[in-house]
Order: sequence, then structure tokens, then C-alpha cells
Amino acid sequence: MDRKKHGRSVFPRSNAGRRSETSHRARDSARTGSRVRPSPVPPAPRPEQEQPHCESRPDSAPASQPLRGSSSREKDRSATVSSSAPMPAGGKASRTSCAPSAPEKTPNRLIHEKSPYLLQHAYDPVDWYPWGQEAFDKAKKENKPIFLSVGYSTCHWCHMMEEESFQNEEIGHLLNEDFVCVKVDREERPDVDKVYMTFVQATSSGGGWPMNVWLTPSLQPFVGGTYFPPEDGLTRVGFRTVLTRIRDQWKQNKNTLLENSQRVTTALLARSEISVGDRQMPPSAATMNSRCFQQLDEGYDEEYGGFAEAPKFPTPVILNFLFSYWLSHRLTQDGPRAQQMALHTLKMMANGGIRDHVGQGFHRYSTDRQWHIPHFEKMLYDQAQLSVVYSQAFQISGDEFYSDVAKGILQYVTRSLSHRSGGFYSAEDADSPPERGMKPKEGAFYVWTVQEVQQLLPEPVGGASEPLTAGQLLMKHYGLSEAGNISSTQDSKGELTGQNVLTVRYSLELTAARFGLDVEAVSTLLNTGLEKLFQARKHRPKAHLDSKMLAAWNGLMVSGFAVTGAVLGMDKLVTQATNGAKFLKRHMFDVASGRLKRACYAGSGGTVEHSNPPCWGFLEDYAFVVRGLLDLYEASQESSWLEWALRLQDTQDRLFWDSRGGGYFCSEAELGADLPLRLKDDQDGAEPSANSVSAHNLLRLHGFTGHKDWMDKCVCLLTAFSERMRRVPVALPEMVRALSAQQQTLKQIVICGDPQAKDTKALLQCIHSIYIPNKVLILADGDPSSFLSRQLPFLSTLRRVEDQATAYIFENQACSMPITEPCELRKLLHQ
Repeated sequence: MDRKKHGRSVFPRSNAGRRSETSHRARDSARTGSRVRPSPVPPAPRPEQEQPHCESRPDSAPASQPLRGSSSREKDRSATVSSSAPMPAGGKASRTSCAPSAPEKTPNRLIHEKSPYLLQHAYDPVDWYPWGQEAFDKAKKENKPIFLSVGYSTCHWCHMMEEESFQNEEIGHLLNEDFVCVKVDREERPDVDKVYMTFVQATSSGGGWPMNVWLTPSLQPFVGGTYFPPEDGLTRVGFRTVLTRIRDQWKQNKNTLLENSQRVTTALLARSEISVGDRQMPPSAATMNSRCFQQLDEGYDEEYGGFAEAPKFPTPVILNFLFSYWLSHRLTQDGPRAQQMALHTLKMMANGGIRDHVGQGFHRYSTDRQWHIPHFEKMLYDQAQLSVVYSQAFQISGDEFYSDVAKGILQYVTRSLSHRSGGFYSAEDADSPPERGMKPKEGAFYVWTVQEVQQLLPEPVGGASEPLTAGQLLMKHYGLSEAGNISSTQDSKGELTGQNVLTVRYSLELTAARFGLDVEAVSTLLNTGLEKLFQARKHRPKAHLDSKMLAAWNGLMVSGFAVTGAVLGMDKLVTQATNGAKFLKRHMFDVASGRLKRACYAGSGGTVEHSNPPCWGFLEDYAFVVRGLLDLYEASQESSWLEWALRLQDTQDRLFWDSRGGGYFCSEAELGADLPLRLKDDQDGAEPSANSVSAHNLLRLHGFTGHKDWMDKCVCLLTAFSERMRRVPVALPEMVRALSAQQQTLKQIVICGDPQAKDTKALLQCIHSIYIPNKVLILADGDPSSFLSRQLPFLSTLRRVEDQATAYIFENQACSMPITEPCELRKLLHQ
């Protein structure tokens, strides 16, 4: 088969768009980065691609598609504008500061909110309302359109538009006179974001953040876009002009706008319908697997890994699919190919600048094909998913390079994104001041000049074949140069001139050979150098930390710590997962109603605060937390977490299940009653679809309890999404994995033994060390009154052999012979 030199985007065009940045106040206290290990030599770098114009959706495609009204070569891209009637597009942008507004200004209503994003806008001259009935009533009473602006606190282009437009007194006056202005944190209200992003994407060439949409008083959209510059350019219309034109259209042609809005909303409702219909069963897993793999193979970048030109996102859901595909196709040509694609992509990402080699963790995405220059924000959900997929890569390959990366990710999260009570913060920003008192610049916290490195690492290296300092060795290995290694096409404002992003240019072996040194000595020198850079970086001004804690992302992070801890046999990581689950139950769960809360916030002195009234959880909160609890049960064998997972699943079914069409809605009917659409999440992107995760959860819960209704719901859900999977399987790789698990059946692996005994732990660790994606792992302690024995009565009939911990494997209604030796268990599980 001919392989492509580099890939094209494989994502469905209908979800095109670009995602923005985040802020972070890194609390760097101690660097605990992973050990530098030998790795393949990365290909020579190529000219970088330009950075996205507004914050984009990584689940979108094609990722390198230009925004409407501009060519892919334009340095200043235009804003995306969508409308149910023709509207202009425009937009040249400049970088902005995230500095707080002057305290002498009078705050608006947002000052009473808890969201870091809404608080950033509390001193705008715009008369902002939070999303709610007060704003809707005002729009109806005054017969004004609603201006809805959606973003999040670490979004770079959201900061830009705030500085350029929302802090502009004249523009603020225009907004206040002619519109009712509503601000929404998309991470607090993903339902609002999804409904209106669906409109923007359907009526334009893309979407992203900030997202700006004009609504009728009944909340139906009629114009939408992303970032707008404040003033007109040569070929672009500015925000001020857009506002006046919409104002005039509303006054002169309101009825036409209302009719168009109603027509578009009706079309979107029909287009977004996901239902079982007259289908009886889901599609063939073999067919969907094959088609999904072929689409990924066609878009694969042979040289650098990944599945698009630029920008490149990590997309763990794709890597998870490839690993599962490899396992079920090991004896075919495609199986090893899938494994190679995933492992190569992970290695190139870890060697690239998208990984923070000094402080660990991964940045949001790469602006170029080589994974070299990142968009520097760090998101919790990326760390959570990548820690799992790197742990799986270690299970599959045995290469400690991958386990080191996974440990480094979790060390970063522990240091910089963890609340003292066990919860996890949302993100760290890309922008920070180069020096105190200066305007924030993207990447300032992370980049280095040659002079800085030379001053920090002046020590001579003994035994080298030529005069060499520790700084010169590190700069050679990580590709630093006097002129900087950031292309001007990625730094149009010249803010990073002479700066460098660390990215592995050579293997340890080649670096050692270049200077006549021992490989182990080079590894030690590089690690020592990185530690000194880390200590020096702690004195730099740090960027904004989004200290909001979301149930969904905390659930993903519980999985990250639980799975990695189990795979690597690191009890302290499982303990952190346990602390995360305890935080969720203590601070984000309402015992009386059985419901999850969407968010809580870090208060002063280590306290935890909530909004009043609370924002209740969405589908993704339940799905991701249930997954985290199931992973935690398998890692800890504490059945209380499994019991809570079952209770949350019952609540999820009650609040979100579509009893007519199958599958789960994204939001409760009551919570989203004002919205014109009630949608079902139908794409695996930067985060997996909550419906995809729910399909896996239902299968696992069936395996843990034997309750047939879990399996019935899973089959119904997969059937409802049949058409979507058939049409674009690559849009739902996580759901295709669930489809395969449902049609192949899960392994039930039961260990009979004392959970504290060495022989029990040896069998458990044997299982955790092997990549078995479609399994449930159960500990039977011999107590017939235990929770699991009540769910699965057959567990009480299983016996230990000669009083030793004993393993049983149930698959396809058959049971293996009892096994007491880890080596025999490993052999059987590898069959």
C-alpha cells in the first residue's frame, strides 16, 4: 500500500472550527519530570504553519481550513460570521493582555458570579447579564435582540476581543443601547455553547471561541460568528459596523429576521435528530472498525504522526481506537499498522514542543505539523486522557519512555492543577508577562533564549570530544539557536523573536555520539539541566489559573490517576484518584436528589465555593464521573465506588435518556427548557462524546451486575447512532470501540482472594500490566453478603485453589480453569 508523505484532516467538515487558549497560574513548586530516555531521531523540521486565528474545536475538521473570507496563506485571518441572512465577515486581530480591569471602574452584574471567565468581564462598560430569565425578560419587554457572547477564561482570542471591543466605551454604549448583552462561560454551560455553536457551524465555514451570536427575544439565533476586530479593515468588517448593521436590520426588517431564524432553527432541529427510527440493531462492528481505520490511515502523517497538517491536536480518542483495533487485528496486516500509527504519534508528540519538557504536561495543540510550536495553554482534560493513553502505550510496547511521559503528566497535575481537598483545576493560560508589570505574551513562561540557558548551565562537560558546556549540550539536544527556533510565520507580532521552544532534535545515542560521551552520562546531564531550568522558571511571572473545578473533567482525571496507578503499580497515584473521587462526592454531589453539580470554585484559604443556585450537572458530568469510578474500583477494589457509579448511572438514565429515540440528551429537559434545541452529543473530539462513554459504561455495569437493562440501553444507544457511525465512523471512534465491545462481549476476570494478600496483589498486577480494553475486573473476597456477591450470586460459589488467590476468566458464557500463578494467567490473557 502506498503511504502518504503526510496526512490530511480526517475529521468531518460539518464541525469545522478553531479552538482558543487558556490561562494558567502555574503553582510550580518542585519539578518532578520524567527521566530522559533514548528515542528515535525526529525528522528535520519543516517550515511551520501559521497559528489559528480564533480558538478552535479540535473535534472539528479540517483543522487547517482557513476561516471564511480569507485564504490559507493570509497572516491575518478574517472572523467567521454566520447568519440566517447574508452578513459580512471581518477580522484582523492583535494580541491582548488578560490583566484585570481597573478597580475604580463600576462593576456590572457579573461581579456576583463565581466563574473566572465571567469575573474577567465584570468591569467591562458593557451591561452584561449572566444567562438567565432576567436577561430574557428584558429582551422581550424592550423588544431588543440578545447579543450572546460565549468563551472561557483561558481563551486568548476571548481576551483579545475583550480588550479591543468589550472594554471600548463607544462599543459598549452601542451594545447597551441596542441589545441585551449576555455572557456565558462555555465550560459552565456546555448546553448553551453546543446549541449555538451548532448554528454557527451550520451557517458558516467554521466555529470557535469567542463565539458571538445574536438571538431573538425567544432565544432563536439569526446571526453568529467568532472573533471580530473592533474596526473595519481593507477587506473586513469590524465589530462596530456589524453591530450597527444588525441594529438597523432589526429595526427595518425584523419580521424577515424572525422568519429566517425560525426556518433555520427548524432545519437544525431536523438535522440534529438522532433516533433509533425503524432500525432494529446497530451496524456491524467489523464494518465500522474497518471503515474507521481506513479513514484514519488515509489521513495519517507518516513522518510526524498525527492526522492533519496543522494545527495538530492530540486526539486521545483516535489513539485509543487504534490500540483497540490493533488488539483485535493482530494477525492481519492492518493490526500492526494501527499500533505503529499510535505509538509513533505518541512518541513524536512527547518529543515535540507540545510537551513541556521542563515542567511536564502537554500544551493544547501544535500550530505546526511537526508538533514543535504549541499553543501554550494546558487543559486538564488533555492531561487526564493523555496519561491514560501513554500508560496503555507502555502496556502494549513495554517501552518505559511511555510510562515516564505518563508519570510526568500526573506529576504536573499534582503540582499545578490540584486543590488541597483533592479536586482538579480546569486549565492554565497560554499568556503571561515576560517580566512583572509587562503586558502578557503568549508562551512567555515557557520559552528560552540561548543567553538564559548559557548563564544557567555554564559548567564544562568532562570527557567530551570538544570543549562543551552543559548548556551547549542541552541546546544541541533540544534544538535551541541564537536566532530562536520559532518561525516568523508563527509569531507575526514579533513577540517571540530570539526565543526557543524545547523540542527533542536527536536521540540520546546521537547526541552522545556527537560529543563522544556515554549515553547514560548525557541522560544525567540533560535531566540536571532541565531541573535547573525548572527552578529558574519558578521565578518568572505566572499566567492565570482557571481554578474552576468541573465534575466532568475531574471524572476524567480520576480515571487518569487510577488507570496509570494500576498499570504502573504505583499506589500513591491510586490514592490521588481516591482523593479526587472523595472530592467529587463531598463537594459536587447532592445526596438528597442524587444529582451532580456541574462546577465548584477555589475560594480563599483553600476553601471550596459554589454558585447559588448551583448549576446542575450535564450528561458529560455523569458519564465521565461514572467512568472514573469504574476505573477507580478496578484499581482499588473498593466496592463503594462501584456502588456510587451505579447510583449515578440510575440518575443519568432518569435525567437524560431519550425514551422515544434512544441515546442520551446533553442536558436535562428542565435545565435547557429555554433553548431552541435539545441535542445529543455526536462527536468524539478533544473530549469523547458523553454518549460514547456512556455506551462503554453501560457495558461495564452490565458486566459488574448482570442487569440486563444496562445491556438493552447500550444496544439501543448504539442503534440510535447507527446512521452517524455509518456516515462518518471517524467522527465517533470511541463509540465504534463500544460497538466492538458490545458485539464481541466483555471478559469478566474474577480474582478470589484476600485483597491485602501478596498473592492476590500479584494476580491483580498481572492483569493491570496487560492491555485488555474490554474487560471488567472483580475481586471476590468470599463474603456472600458483599455488594458484588448480591449483584452476581455466582461469585459466592467460586473457591480458592489450595487456599491461594485464584483467577477465573468468564467469556462467551464459558469459564476458564482456575489459575493461581501470574505467569499462567498472563499466558492465558495474551491468547
